[in-house]
Amino acid sequence: QVQLVESGGGLVQAGGSLRLSCAASGRTFSSYSMGWFRQAPGKEREYVAGISRSGSSTYYADSVKGRFTISRDNAKNTTYLQMSGLKPEDTAVYYCASGDVYFYSHTYSYWGQGTQVTVSL
Repeated sequence: QVQLVESGGGLVQAGGSLRLSCAASGRTFSSYSMGWFRQAPGKEREYVAGISRSGSSTYYADSVKGRFTISRDNAKNTTYLQMSGLKPEDTAVYYCASGDVYFYSHTYSYWGQGTQVTVSL
């Protein structure tokens, strides 16, 4: 079992930045990959970014590549999503998740409760 708690969401103007955090507990943090997903109203869930167990490998969706950065601190059992150059279309509920293989979105099996990110014009 893995418990995940996100924080850091909020309201930001277009072009601004936010950093999301996800604190994990339960199993050994470095034993699983971590990812961030998002879901906007009326849209399917989108796999945004993923990071391997060691943090040496990452995945980004084309929609966020060059603007978002995923990282993890295995000593703090925390993963982060640094978001910059935010656009209104980034507005969504953001979820962190833990899984087996960071580049396969279907392997994520534990989820946080989500944090709202709203980007205004």
